[in-house]
Amino acid sequence: MQEDLRVVFESRNRQSCADRALVLSASGIPHQLIDDGLTAVLVVPAEHSARAIEELRLYDDENPPLRPKKQNRVVYQDALPGVVAYFLVVCAIAWLAGYSIFGHDWYAAGRVDGALIRGGEWWRTITALTLHADARHLVGNLVFGVLFGVFAGRLLGSGVAWLAIVVAAATGNAVNTLLLESAHRSIGASTAVFAALGLVAGFVWRGQLMAQDRWSYRYGPIVGGLALLMYTGTGGENTDIGAHLLGFVCGFGTGMLLIALGPVPTDRRAQLVAGCVALMLVATAWIVALRV
Repeated sequence: MQEDLRVVFESRNRQSCADRALVLSASGIPHQLIDDGLTAVLVVPAEHSARAIEELRLYDDENPPLRPKKQNRVVYQDALPGVVAYFLVVCAIAWLAGYSIFGHDWYAAGRVDGALIRGGEWWRTITALTLHADARHLVGNLVFGVLFGVFAGRLLGSGVAWLAIVVAAATGNAVNTLLLESAHRSIGASTAVFAALGLVAGFVWRGQLMAQDRWSYRYGPIVGGLALLMYTGTGGENTDIGAHLLGFVCGFGTGMLLIALGPVPTDRRAQLVAGCVALMLVATAWIVALRV
């Protein structure tokens, strides 16, 4: 190569120089890659420098540098009011049902009963969420309900999160009842627990709240949610796997729907109203159940 050489590209990234060397080779331009261990440079004879620079410019125009997609900013909300309300409501109804307060059999009045729900007793899809077979069942749903409720409340705010959870869980119970035989019966907040998990997964995934540049990040919320569902929601001979799965699915769909509807209101008044509506749904369902 001639002595009169011109630098047409310089970088600390040797691969960048190697890529551009291929461009010059494809264009038939004589060149040399010089690497001193710190910086790599491409040099060409002086008479070819103008053409080499133009070829590299065209290459750069066609191959802009990859820039990581800007991640949506998450403003975390106060999840404490929602999980405290969940804890108190579930414990209070467990006590009321355990002592048959008001002279009613709360379990018979509020459990999921396929035949009765199909006959129009819609409130059972909600009341069943607050009933538990024993102390172990109650404690398990309290622990996981608080855990997943914190995640949902941090993202959506206490009021909106728990309203979405109640609606999604009730829908999951209703769909599960329609898919199973009419004699199907069940109780427990686990459907709501997995609705909360699905809500978080759907909201994070559809809202692209995690980095999207790699498939493992892009589908991370879905994979993580399903993994937790499989780990915590499919064990035990009395486990209603269908209710858990449909709770997760309905929660996931609700999370995506909230993204589609626009920004979730984060002001205190909106959260308070949503929280009150969630409590009213539970209270109304029980009032109707105990009067029938």
